[in-house]
Amino acid sequence: MTLKNEEWKTLIDAKVGEIQSLPPFAPAASPPSIAKDIIALAIDHTLLKPDATPEQIDGLCDQALQYKFTSCCVNGAYIAQVSKRLDGSSSIPCCVVGETGQAIEDGAKEIDMVINIGALKSGNYALVFDDIKAVVREARGYPVKVILETVFLSEEEKIAASFIAAEAGASFVKTCTGFLGGGALAADVAVMKRTVEYKGNVQVKASAGIRSLKKCLEMLEAGADRIGTSSGVTIMHDSATDSDAY
Repeated sequence: MTLKNEEWKTLIDAKVGEIQSLPPFAPAASPPSIAKDIIALAIDHTLLKPDATPEQIDGLCDQALQYKFTSCCVNGAYIAQVSKRLDGSSSIPCCVVGETGQAIEDGAKEIDMVINIGALKSGNYALVFDDIKAVVREARGYPVKVILETVFLSEEEKIAASFIAAEAGASFVKTCTGFLGGGALAADVAVMKRTVEYKGNVQVKASAGIRSLKKCLEMLEAGADRIGTSSGVTIMHDSATDSDAY
């Protein structure tokens, strides 16, 4: 799709009107009951601190293997180590990229990227689209998650970003990194889910500030398909009962 910014704006305005005409998201009075193994499969076990050590990365991988988390998400510098550690398991090596092609060469099976926030806010939608499309192309068929940094965006901009990402071939739209303040909100997840569900194959990842079972369940109820958290082990142990379901 090659569109000018004016054409993108027309499409985005229509999508904003469509989403904002829907009833607002209303969480249930009590969180849903979800089996432990389903929660584990929703978790991207994450360690993105710049001072993370190789030993800590190995520990992250070992926890992912123990709890059967869907992926380990690390900075690109550690993706080769993670890929080797997870080899033969069901856990996916995932990284936040600086250079996508190299990350794939090093063993990444999922790619997380940050949207061009300045371009989005200035209405340069064509640049936002082209940037995402280039990463999707470099990812060679592996899923790309587009981080919106929702804490900086209006509702209209969250819809616009989600729509553009979906059109560019992203597999996921993701709330935020957590490094710039704020965190995932259930209302944002619901808006993002409603925006991309027309595609049928684009999912939502809630990330940043999800450190408890309660918060995890709130995100899943709002429509998150994946949870990015460094507190995956805490979430798996954070049960009020001895039941097999939370």
